[in-house]
Amino acid sequence: MSTDKKRVQFRAPNRLIDRADALAEVLGEDRTDILVTALREYLRDATHDDALTQEIADAYYEDEITYEQLKALVGAEEAANFRVLKQQLDDDFVDEVADL
Repeated sequence: MSTDKKRVQFRAPNRLIDRADALAEVLGEDRTDILVTALREYLRDATHDDALTQEIADAYYEDEITYEQLKALVGAEEAANFRVLKQQLDDDFVDEVADL
């Protein structure tokens, strides 16, 4: 995991932050650690959702995200599979247009 960090700022409901603060107190951690862990777990779980994975793939196929972004979201192996499929789809499209 990279040690590079980026400062972010966001607004969240008071109740949610109060819960994060309470958990941080119980665990002896700070709020940032709790929020980073929660975000990391959410992203891990979300990218194992088939519907969301398909949305991510579609975004890649439509050039809305880069290959590096795709790889960061779904992992290197699945990203490589999507890249091959995208190339095949592009080749098929070129063949179809050439046949017209």
